Parts: sequence; C-alpha cells; structure tokens
Amino acid sequence: MQKSWIGLSLGLLLAGCGGAQPGPTTAAGEGTATDPATTAAPSDSGEAGATAEPTGAKPPDFELETLDGGSVRLSDHLGKDVILVDFWATFCDPCMAAMPHLDELYKKYKSKGFVVLGVSIDGPDGLAQVRTEVKKLGVSFPILLDKETRVVSLYNPKTSAPYSVLIGRDGRIITKKEGYVTGDANSLDRDIEAAVSR
Repeated sequence: MQKSWIGLSLGLLLAGCGGAQPGPTTAAGEGTATDPATTAAPSDSGEAGATAEPTGAKPPDFELETLDGGSVRLSDHLGKDVILVDFWATFCDPCMAAMPHLDELYKKYKSKGFVVLGVSIDGPDGLAQVRTEVKKLGVSFPILLDKETRVVSLYNPKTSAPYSVLIGRDGRIITKKEGYVTGDANSLDRDIEAAVSR
C-alpha cells in the first residue's frame, strides 16, 4: 500500500496533478467506503464495476469518514442539495490553490442548499498533513478521507487532481472538471449559481 501511494504522489506531481496516472489498487472487500450495490452494478458500456458516470447520470453513492471523526454519505444530500465533490491532495499545488476559492463558494451558497465535500486522496500516512493543511487554509466545508481510494476509483479512475463533480438538486451530475486554473473560478461560480437557483 505504501509503495502504491508513493507512486500515486509522484505520478500526480510529475503530471502537474492533472495527468492520467493509474490509481493504487485495493484488494476486493478492503474498506467499506462505497455502497456495494453501486460498485457491483455494471456501467452503461457493459463493463463490470461502475466508474466515472457521464453528465446527466446519477452518481454512485458512497460513505466516507470525515477529518473530525464523523462520516458523510452522499445520499444524505442527494435530491435536496447541490453538491460539489472535490478530489484533492496535499501534494498537489493546484488543489491547494483551489481550496480557498471552494471555501468562498461554500460560504456564499450554503444557505441556498449548496454542499462541498472535499475528498482527500492522500494515503493513510498523510492524515497529519491533511489536518495541517486544512487548518492552515481555514477550510470550513467537510473534508472526507478516501484512504483506500474506493471513491476516487468510481468517480475519477485516472486519479487526476484536482477533479470536481457538480451534482444538481435533482441528484444528477451537471458538470465534471479536471484541473484548476485561476480562470476556472468564474466558470464554477456561474455553474453553482445556476444550480442553486433552480
């Protein structure tokens, strides 16, 4: 496991955190981060195991531990909130640059039913660093820990980072975005504003 995470870290760093690097694999049955009913379902293409769902599709459900020791299940918010699932890592500079902006958007729209779920793809050995960076940035939205990479393998098989999925109040995927540059800020703001206004 440790070698896999080192490989993932180096792969994302070399690719500027946005490349198509394969994620670490886990043994069948390891961890319980995803809903078995979702992971076992075939995708539209007929391949075994659901992966990144297309725009307009219902996203796979999952439950992950939070940084503060609780847990969050996606289905607790589906069908009532607008949700941004953001995959990030402490070793990814674009991810860290995006975090303050995501926190601003969360504070701006949370009263309208907007939720940000920041899914850390740092390995189990990176928990202390995740805590340090989140505290330093003053992030107020929930930080989820995908220690076994079960959720990232469903939504983002290439393990690109940052990688975000915006889900509408109807429980369907509106947009997916890979990477982050300063110009993305206005685009994301417009997408979220449109979604919370529906």
